[in-house]
Amino acid sequence: MIKCSPRLVLILFLLPGPAAPSIFSQTETELVRINTPYVQTPQEVVSAMLELAHVTSEDTVYDLGCGDGRIAIAAARDYGAHAVGIDINPDRVRESMENASKAGVTGLVEFVQKDFFDADLSHATVVAFYLLPEVNRELLPKLLRVLKPGTRIVSHAFDFGGWKPEQAVVVSGCKVFLWTVPANTTDILAHHPKER
Repeated sequence: MIKCSPRLVLILFLLPGPAAPSIFSQTETELVRINTPYVQTPQEVVSAMLELAHVTSEDTVYDLGCGDGRIAIAAARDYGAHAVGIDINPDRVRESMENASKAGVTGLVEFVQKDFFDADLSHATVVAFYLLPEVNRELLPKLLRVLKPGTRIVSHAFDFGGWKPEQAVVVSGCKVFLWTVPANTTDILAHHPKER
């Protein structure tokens, strides 16, 4: 089981992000640019993220950089929510679809191979992710531009820097942060870099 620890966080900080050469994942047919390394969110942290966001069957949960699909699958399985997992790596998307089938939630979840910076996130009522700090900061302008007011955002381990979370909890040594998109995002955007 992966635990959050200062050592893991240090390793994540040392890995390259969008400002540095990207990490690449070799698949059978192509070379894929990865914004964040694949590190699984522990199941108890997944549960805490969904609880903190108050997910219900009325929600559409988007999991950015979905990995093996565990957040989207848990949202569907445990809450009856619709969920969309987005990952740039085709191997992770295949794995997510297999896991959704095993969990019996294929009617509630969809997995898409795409760079989440290019994806349409406007239907989300909850957005969840475990990304590097610099990716969070780069993603924030897009989230505030396309998400409707009231959409909840939950992040494992890293926040947005200047935009302070409404809530932060620690679960098994891991931090989980919650924000709600406000009606007026001008002040938040004024202190963040431009959208890519």
